[in-house]
Amino acid sequence: MHFKETDLPGIGRKYWLHTRSGEHLVIVVHNDERRDLFHMESGEHAEELGDMVSLVTLDDDEARAVAAIVGGMTYKPQFQNEREVMLEGLLIEWLRIEPHAACVGKTIGELNIRQVTGVAILAAVDKEKEKQFNPGPEYVFTSGATIVVAGEREQLKQLKQWLTDGRM
Repeated sequence: MHFKETDLPGIGRKYWLHTRSGEHLVIVVHNDERRDLFHMESGEHAEELGDMVSLVTLDDDEARAVAAIVGGMTYKPQFQNEREVMLEGLLIEWLRIEPHAACVGKTIGELNIRQVTGVAILAAVDKEKEKQFNPGPEYVFTSGATIVVAGEREQLKQLKQWLTDGRM
């Protein structure tokens, strides 16, 4: 990443950014608090700018909102312990096995997961990040593991209770 800034007397300040992906971004912060963001075509050399691809002009409030979003102040991407994806009634969730869960030390077969809840276990990732896809009945639940499961909402609710409490 290459970054430069330049004073623009009577106008404000210009920032030039050449990203690792080869994009060029020019940002002009005007003295009246306006911000212009120019996305530029890359020239033949890293320092050259080609034609403007797009321009966005933001006022001070808009610029601060965008800065908060891009800077990760409003949302920081991270692995979630529990995720949910809806596919025509089918949910896919990532569930973390807590240390106190009744299922710790027991196998999928021993708990009869599919027959009792109707849920399919698609994958398991232990706390050392070892992955197992489509674990069989011999898979042993361990504290801190994350399992990927598929089923309907009510089935998943039953599974969570079955894994945590050992009851339905």
